Amino acid sequence: MKKVGIFGSTGRVGELLIKNLKGNNDLKVNTLHAIEEFTFSIDDDITVTNDTNTLLQNSDVVIDFSLPIGTENLLESAIKNPTPLVIGTTGLNQHQQNLLLEASEHMPILYATNMSLGVAVLNKLASLASNLLRDFDAEIVEMHHRYKKDAPSGTALTLAEYIAEARGLELDKVRISGRDGNIGERTKDEIAVMSLRGGDIVGRHTAGFYNDGEFIELNHTATSRDTFAKGAIRAASWIIDQPNGLYKITDCLGI
Repeated sequence: MKKVGIFGSTGRVGELLIKNLKGNNDLKVNTLHAIEEFTFSIDDDITVTNDTNTLLQNSDVVIDFSLPIGTENLLESAIKNPTPLVIGTTGLNQHQQNLLLEASEHMPILYATNMSLGVAVLNKLASLASNLLRDFDAEIVEMHHRYKKDAPSGTALTLAEYIAEARGLELDKVRISGRDGNIGERTKDEIAVMSLRGGDIVGRHTAGFYNDGEFIELNHTATSRDTFAKGAIRAASWIIDQPNGLYKITDCLGI
């Protein structure tokens, strides 16, 4: 049975990871990295540490749902202690993304802004629609709970990347994330990614393609964070046996 370490273990997804790994026939929680108090109970045989190196050395694979600075520290330590990683942290800056690429030369890493099967399929469908409906205006709206810190969501940005790539566009050159005032008409290639925040919404993403006389919208709604935890566990089981490199959730799912 493979030993799983969890980075960001005191968070909401961390708690679900621990819960969902109970009874798993292939993976077992061995070590938890924590810098805050647990608000839930954990088994006595699980090691708890605030030292990243100890976490890596005691684990066959580490799952990370933390904050960008935490992921940065994890990657820096992992380069010295190579261990397969599954990372679901969103909001990484350019330096952290570069560090992700560097670390993947030393170990297999699966990075996904969303671990759900449904979102992986949404990305594929949006890419297909974007390619076939090139004359349609592409817009994305994402909704999350009031506590989410980054905007737009990592899932929305990944979705936008699929849409832009299908049209041969560079997302950084065509993406906008707000409209205000007399800004003129919408340009042909721009892709808007708009964010709404409120309540306890787990996550809802809509990719819309709009033309004169018709439009099509593709929606995904997450009703429970369990889907993220289960997807990450599936990814952890898969990434252990992969060669060094940076992988997407679609690689794990085979789609």
